[in-house]
This record gives sequence, C-alpha cells and structure tokens, in this order.
Amino acid sequence: MFFQRYYLDCLSLASYMIADEQTRKAVVIDPQRDIEIYLEDAKEHGFQIEHVILTHFHADFIAGHIELKKAVGAQIYMGKQAEAEFSFQDLGEGDELILGSVKLSILETPGHTPEGISILVYDLSENPDQPKMILTGDTLFLGDVGRPDLLASIGVTAEELASMLYHSLHDKILTLPDETLVYPAHGAGSMCGKQLSNAAVTTLGEQRKYNYALQPMSKQDFIEMVTTDLPEAPQYFVHDAIMNRKERQTLSETLSASWNAFSLDEVLEMLNNDNQVIDVRSATEFAGAHLKGSINIGLDGRYATWAGSILDKQVPILVIAEDEERIEEAIMRLGRIGFDQVKGFLKDGLNSLKDHPELVSQTKRISAPAFNELDEKTMIVDIRSQSEWEGGHIEGSVNIPLTQLQERIIEIPHDHTVIVHCQGGYRSSIAISLLEKQKYENVLDLVGGYKAWLMTAVT
Repeated sequence: MFFQRYYLDCLSLASYMIADEQTRKAVVIDPQRDIEIYLEDAKEHGFQIEHVILTHFHADFIAGHIELKKAVGAQIYMGKQAEAEFSFQDLGEGDELILGSVKLSILETPGHTPEGISILVYDLSENPDQPKMILTGDTLFLGDVGRPDLLASIGVTAEELASMLYHSLHDKILTLPDETLVYPAHGAGSMCGKQLSNAAVTTLGEQRKYNYALQPMSKQDFIEMVTTDLPEAPQYFVHDAIMNRKERQTLSETLSASWNAFSLDEVLEMLNNDNQVIDVRSATEFAGAHLKGSINIGLDGRYATWAGSILDKQVPILVIAEDEERIEEAIMRLGRIGFDQVKGFLKDGLNSLKDHPELVSQTKRISAPAFNELDEKTMIVDIRSQSEWEGGHIEGSVNIPLTQLQERIIEIPHDHTVIVHCQGGYRSSIAISLLEKQKYENVLDLVGGYKAWLMTAVT
C-alpha cells in the first residue's frame, strides 16, 4: 500500500493519496483545489488517480474534486446524505472501494456536517480483518472533534449535529481497536474545531485517553460542551460550503481569467468604483509606502483566512505585489477559498507610483518603548479575538476583534490618536489599512504588537 499525507500550512489542511502498488490504482481524499501535487506524485509513481473522495462539504477551502475529475477523469464519491450539482457516486455505511490489496470501507459519521463520512483503510496483504488506519475528515481531530455549528444558518441546528456527532464517535469510531491510526483533515490553526493538535497522526487509543471530547460523559453534557466557547467562524465559511456543492470553474480557468495587468489609471478608476485593491506585501513594506485606499493582507501569514474574513466575496479584487510570482500566488490562494472574482493586478506594482507621490501613503508606527510617552488624547484598539484579550491586555484598551472592525468602526473617533495592535503585527497592519481607507488620519501601528509591549512592561 502506498500512503501519502499532504499538508497545506496556510489552511491547516491535510489531504491524502492512497494507492495499490500492484494495480497502480489511486484515490485522493479531501484534495486542495490546486491539484498539481497529486498529479506529480501519481506520475512519479506510475499511479492512475481513478477516485476522489470528499469526507464532507468543506467550509474552509474549496476542494479539488472538480479539478481531478476534469484533469484525469477521476470518479467523485461523497456520503449518502450529500446533495450536489455535480454527479457523484454516493457512499453509505459499509460500502467498499477496493484498489487491489487496499480496501477502503465507509463509516457514515455525521456531526460536523450531515453528510460526513470516515474512511477505514485496510492493507489486505497485512491484515484483512482489521483496519490499519481511519481517515476521519472533520469528525475527529487530534485533540478535538469537529465543531457542529457551521451549518446552523442553513437549516440544521448545532444541537442536532452535536447529537449526531456523539453517536458517530461513540457508536462507530470509538469501537475500533486502540492501535488504529487516526488521520484527520485538519490540524492546529483550523477554525473547524477549538484546540486541534499540530501532530500529523496518533492512535485511537491515545485519543481515547487524551482528547477532552472523548472522555466519558452523557450525550447532553457532550452537546453542551461542543456547542460552547467556539471560535468565531470566518465569514467565507458558508460561501465555501455552498460552492463545494456546485459545478464550477476549475482553478486553472479562474487563474487564466484573472491574469490581467492594469495600468495605474485603470486601477485608480476601479478603486474609485469601490473595487477591492489588496496589497499582499509584508506589513513593514506596506508601512513604508502603499497606494492610498489599498488593503494590506500579507501573503506571509494566514492570508487566505484573513482575505476571506475581510474582503467582500461579491466585489471584484485587484492585487498589488512585488513581482509576478507573488501575484500568481496571491490569486491562487484566493482561489483556494473560492474568491474567484480577481480581475487582475497593478502593472509594475509600486514602481508605477514613483512619479505620483500624491497617491502614496505611509503607515505611522510607534515602538513599544515610546508607547507610554504619548500625552495626547489616545485610544488603544486591540484587534485580537475576545479570548486573546481576556487572556491579557493593555490597561485601558478597547477590544474590537479584526473580524468586527468594519461593522464597529463608528466606535473609533476621528479626533483621537488611535494606536492599533494585535499579538505580533500581522493583523494590525490589516486593521490600519482598513482605517486609513475610511479616512482616519492619526492612526499608529504598535510595532511588534502585544508581545513587544509585554516585554517592555515586564522589563
């Protein structure tokens, strides 16, 4: 049996390829939308990708099932409860997919979503009677379980899904042998759970011991536990869950349509028509000089997650970056979350502004040591999450999480000096750019964020 885990750090996404080395038949589970990595591995090993399985309709990324179907003719499979625009073969409890000496057997495990499935993987040449591993999708994570609230807005309550999740775990997954290897679809950093581990794999026995959600408790206690203290879900999650049900363009088609270089005059006209212009350079580079009205979402961070949380999925997007390689990466990573409305990019990037100083803005920044020396009327805006703020904050600061900034911006006065900070500086640059776009003038970014201030305060 060939088994390969692929991990996409920026989305905390784990996908898998399983193949039989005799028949050369392969299946890909929960693929990312840019599928080249699977095609390259299949070519290298002489495999034919005949099948692609989605464990559920993912909410935090666009899966690559349509891409694999169009690229290599792979058959798409989903759980029996799934409903989609595209054709697929449904998989119910006990259904099997045999590649040769490799067998996949299906468990219906609703809870994170109604159509969720888990996949038991058998290496028949080693042990035909006991699964070697289970691919749990978003039902069971390492250290956590899938959150049940993401579909509350489209007709299924969190309590109903939590009840399903309890039975999926206790009546199915937890009946498997302790030595069964557990491979989930996400790791630490994913918003699909509360406290996911950064480990790649563990055994079911280890999860039975240490996963807080698998400890003995009544179903009602479980429901209450998994439906409280959930992190705020990014706004694009519902969009992606719906888009994963649709027949749609492939990522390559989207990238091709987005590859348009626009002059500065054209970009300014689009900006004046309320198109979204995003500058994907680092916070430091953005602070040094940027196009007035542009929004900073740096590529070297959780770019897709924050772009999906801040940008309007209905409004066209233009990209500013250092070079064409970074432009392509920016557009592709937006495509991973279904933001396909990119119209193009600013030709020559910031070089196009060298003769137009009136169009250039700089971000005011303040160091942690200089922070306490201000004697002006000052408002400190902490744009971290509420839980981060409750864990420790600067006295007198106001907590407006970045995800709420645009709707709560009226709470920030124009006649104050406003100091904005996050934990380390990435999110505060996004916030500063949003405030500047709304004509706030005396706004400063606290360099190094709360971490830098804390070090100064301790010393």
